Amino acid sequence: MRLKTTLALVLLVSGCHASEPQTPEETGTMPYGKWGFAFFTPHALPAVVTYAALIDSSNVVSKFRMLDGTDGDPDTVLTWNSLVRIHAQLNEARHPPVTMVFCWDSIIDKKTYETQIVFKPSLRETMLTPTGKDWRGDTAWYDTMLFGLAPEGKVKIWLQNSAGGENIPLEPKRIGTLSGDKLDICKNISTRIDFNYSIPDGYDQYIKDFIKGKTYPYGSW
Repeated sequence: MRLKTTLALVLLVSGCHASEPQTPEETGTMPYGKWGFAFFTPHALPAVVTYAALIDSSNVVSKFRMLDGTDGDPDTVLTWNSLVRIHAQLNEARHPPVTMVFCWDSIIDKKTYETQIVFKPSLRETMLTPTGKDWRGDTAWYDTMLFGLAPEGKVKIWLQNSAGGENIPLEPKRIGTLSGDKLDICKNISTRIDFNYSIPDGYDQYIKDFIKGKTYPYGSW
């Protein structure tokens, strides 16, 4: 079901702030600095994220046109692996997200998707609460958000603990994924499907080998 366009999503396009303008530096950061977010896919079911934007809890708008790569996890086969570990490099923000939108091309589907998310207010407290100590004895936090991207436009979200262990599932307040003529923000974002994956007969051999004998969407997502 398509999410209603909210003021927050309008802001993601315009770049305006919901309150008096501030520079991002004036709002500070988390106790551990910036938090990161990363995308990954199941094994042999590739996708690429082309654009992301978010508004955080201090009304800072962040836009990302250059993003970390979207890697496939070799241990995510037919169902999600809760032990994925990813360190974000380019994908960083100063405060917990309130709303987010990202555009992604599913190579296995040959389709562009737009995922819109509104997070629960309780997320801020979760990301600001220490989780214990890591192996070095430093304070640990839920400082990374992971997004799993699967066939049929399925999206799963977790929080990754800097101390390691299993990632905890994150249920947002609202989430919706659009495609085709229902694309909103992403209709003006260039697709990367043909640019990066112009394979004459459809898919790389490793993808063909993986999906052979399986029924689409090739797993439980």
